[in-house]
Amino acid sequence: MKKVGLLVLTLVLAIGIVSLGETITLNFMQVLTSPQRTAWWEQVIKDFEALNPNIKINLISPPYEQADNKLTTMLMGKQPLDIIEVRDYTIKQLVDNGWLTNLTPYIATWSASKTLIPLAWQAAKTVNNTPYMIPQSFFVKALFVRTDILAKYGINPNDLKTWQDVLDACQKLYNPSKNQYGWDNRGRNSPFIFPDTLATSFVENANPDNLYILPNGQTIFTSPQYKAGWEMYIKLFKTSPQDSINWGFDSQVNSFVSGVTPILMQDPDTVGLLNTMLDKDQYTVVPLPVGPTGKAYPNYGFNGLGIVSYSQHKEAAWKFIAYVSSPEVNAWFNKNYGPLPISSVTYENDPYFSTGVYSAWAYMMKHPEKYIFSNYPFNSPKWPGWPSIQQADMQSLLLGNISLDAVLAKWNNYWSSK
Repeated sequence: MKKVGLLVLTLVLAIGIVSLGETITLNFMQVLTSPQRTAWWEQVIKDFEALNPNIKINLISPPYEQADNKLTTMLMGKQPLDIIEVRDYTIKQLVDNGWLTNLTPYIATWSASKTLIPLAWQAAKTVNNTPYMIPQSFFVKALFVRTDILAKYGINPNDLKTWQDVLDACQKLYNPSKNQYGWDNRGRNSPFIFPDTLATSFVENANPDNLYILPNGQTIFTSPQYKAGWEMYIKLFKTSPQDSINWGFDSQVNSFVSGVTPILMQDPDTVGLLNTMLDKDQYTVVPLPVGPTGKAYPNYGFNGLGIVSYSQHKEAAWKFIAYVSSPEVNAWFNKNYGPLPISSVTYENDPYFSTGVYSAWAYMMKHPEKYIFSNYPFNSPKWPGWPSIQQADMQSLLLGNISLDAVLAKWNNYWSSK
């Protein structure tokens, strides 16, 4: 990690260095694991330990596809954990099981809390209006395209403004005999966000406060417009390799990098990874396409750090969280990792997050009439079971083993029943 220099010295004063004494070892589990991300965490940990020689951080990094289940198993068994990575759709379960610490008293004395953007506070207080974690990164979908490949087919990335434009381009690209496909599908590990992003853009009266419940109280699965959006997603899937039904994030990225599927909807964390695998002139990012409504309802994802409720070293755990959540360290991490940072200071002082490929997200942020940032019902007791149900049904649907009407009826029953 490039040292933050004098800025780090100010962190020493703000956060403090642990006094000499017994060494404390904190067990820290990340769940959004990748080789590059693990290396970045290791560098942050190295710098933190240099400032705090009596605190050692033991980083636990399970494989991405197993990480959430591994975390749950360890917490159920009260295995030694102090700091854990919390995700937008796992925070409800973690809080309900009593595994997270209320951070209110720690935040009260944390000077950097004044720099958190409003979205950071909203994310921190997702459950019970209580800050059970400090967010680290924000994820908003946009469209990644291989400019070099699309150019061979006469497709201008800037023309991909609607989902119909995207479907037309994917169908033009589709040529299995040459191992050339269009859409980079996501089939595993929370795939619901991908078709939902498309399908909700077809719904005139979508509810940004709860994407699954319309303003009239009915579920979105009863909407003919939402069904029409899903019909388009099925057509997009047909321009993907069939084995993409089982693709997670790594498979999506590998297929995009190889050029097999040159149109990918993903979050900004993909930027940091792609910049290590492609030349910057081989791909670009354009704003999220809109539906027939002229709007899109992108969900904002987030991850953050929380303190395990049964940790014996909460003060030391908070010291680490405060350090990595400082504007300087958070900006460095997200600049490497790719997502959007949490501090207003970063956006004010660092043009990196408003130019280049990030201009796609900057455009979306500047047009709230067109891009309406929306929430999933994370507080619902039905949420913890939803991702696995949706994934199984979606895979059956895309493989032609069940009808769209049957799937939508099942989902409507799930979300409307008491």
